[in-house]
Amino acid sequence: MLEDDPLAQTIIALCAAVGPGKSIDPSEAAKHYARQREEDDLAWRSHLTQVRARAVALARAGRLVVYRKGKPADPNDFRGVYRIGLPRGD
Repeated sequence: MLEDDPLAQTIIALCAAVGPGKSIDPSEAAKHYARQREEDDLAWRSHLTQVRARAVALARAGRLVVYRKGKPADPNDFRGVYRIGLPRGD
């Protein structure tokens, strides 16, 4: 399912670009995805809920990590500001 999802692939690609140990803001993924779809400048906002859902699904699958305050968070139970990144190697 996630392998065929263009938004999930965008999130993974952006996280891979910054590398392990670093993370991206979910709005970066939403903006990039909106640009790929040639949407207007504010359309990215409509994708934020989808980005969160994909980040949670990818974290549950072990492909990404949801970070809160620089620490891995439980993808099933986190609130507020978060970032997304590849699993750290440590």
